[in-house]
Amino acid sequence: MHKYSLFIFFCLINLSLANAAAEILPTKSSAIAHVLRLAPDEDPKVVLMNYVIKNKISAASIASVVGSLKVTVMRYANQKDTVKLEGFREVLSLSGTLGATSGSHLHLSVSDGQGTTLGGHLGEGSKVYTTLEVVLLSYPELEFERVLDPKTTYQELSIKPKPKK
Repeated sequence: MHKYSLFIFFCLINLSLANAAAEILPTKSSAIAHVLRLAPDEDPKVVLMNYVIKNKISAASIASVVGSLKVTVMRYANQKDTVKLEGFREVLSLSGTLGATSGSHLHLSVSDGQGTTLGGHLGEGSKVYTTLEVVLLSYPELEFERVLDPKTTYQELSIKPKPKK
């Protein structure tokens, strides 16, 4: 792990039922890079969540991912159920946020041998084919939560400064 003096800016959105417009408050944190290599048959979503829980990471995002899957589980846009796709696929991108208590919100795009590309929410049950190289950035001064947004009716990301110890 390397600690960068790089500062990542986030917006802290204060959602209020009484206030029609969301208040946007800037906050910042240093970033720590965590580099992981997933092996064949590992489930990317499970491995990433286990990693942030084990390391007590309260706020993280995916910086880079390259590799391949032999089983891909994803949920397409605006659908309730996941689909399980058998066959070898290159991972073109994986992005999103994670936290030990907030869970994850991860989007995946993959391409098959003919170049057909699909994307959606990464689901549990995917399996690495040869490797999956992941660069995860954690933000030690921040804490991610999921809170009900009355406008979207979904549990949305809430970013807070981490309480000082």
